[in-house]
Amino acid sequence: QVELVESGGGLVQTGGSLRLSCAASGRTLSRYAMGWFRQAPGKEREFVASINWSASSTYYADSVKGRFTISRDNAKNTVYLQMISLKPDDTAVYYCAFRYGRGTIYDTSNYDYWGQGTPVTVSS
Repeated sequence: QVELVESGGGLVQTGGSLRLSCAASGRTLSRYAMGWFRQAPGKEREFVASINWSASSTYYADSVKGRFTISRDNAKNTVYLQMISLKPDDTAVYYCAFRYGRGTIYDTSNYDYWGQGTPVTVSS
């Protein structure tokens, strides 16, 4: 069993920045890929970013490339999502997710554990 707890969400103005954290317990994350997803009101949950176990590879949705950075600190069992130049379209609940490594990283069904989410609201 893996428990994931996100934090760092909040209300920010357009152009602002936030740093989300995802702390894990129950299993050491260091051997596994992690991802961030988001879900806006009335929309499906969508892929935002993913990072492999060693942090040597990262992947981003086109909508966040150049603005968001995923990173991890395996010693702290924590994954981060640094977000800059935020836009109103980034408003959503952000979820971190853990996967054992099967299937495409872009599909929610290929993640095995999820956090409860942290809301991000970007005002115009």
